[in-house]
Amino acid sequence: MREKTLSLRETLALHREQPLCSSCHNRMDPLGLALENFNAMGMWRDQERGQAIDATGKLLSGESFTNVKELKKILASNHATEFYHTITEKLLTYAFGRGLEYYDVATVDAIVERLVKSNGRPSELITGIIESAPFQKTRVESTAAKVSVVSHER
Repeated sequence: MREKTLSLRETLALHREQPLCSSCHNRMDPLGLALENFNAMGMWRDQERGQAIDATGKLLSGESFTNVKELKKILASNHATEFYHTITEKLLTYAFGRGLEYYDVATVDAIVERLVKSNGRPSELITGIIESAPFQKTRVESTAAKVSVVSHER
C-alpha cells in the first residue's frame, strides 16, 4: 500500500496540533499559505506535486480570504497601521544595527504617524528613519573595542 504524500497545508495542520507550535503557526500559517501559489523563484503555479494549491485562510482576527489578492486587501484596509509599526521596527533595527529599546518607542510612533498621514509612502518611512535622533547618533563599536559615535550628517 502506497502512502499519500501530504500537502504543505496538511503537514502544517499536523504541526499545529503540537501545543508549543500552535501559537506561532496559528498566526503565521495563513499568511504563508496565501503565498503558496508562488514558487521559490516567485513564479506563479496552480499545483504542487500534482495537487491543486489551496491559498485560502483565516486570520486570527476572524477575517477569511480565498487568495493572496483578498489577503492583501484585508491587510491594506484593516491592518495598515499594524503593518506600518512592524516595517518601521524592522527597518529601524537594521538601520541602527541593534535591537530596539524602550526609549525607541517615540521614534517608532513618530515614523508611523508620518506613514499614516502620507497613506504609507515609502519615502516617508526612509526619511523618518534618516531624520531620527537615534539614527543620527548611532553608536558603533570600533575594531579596538571602543565605542564611538558616528554621525550620519553631511
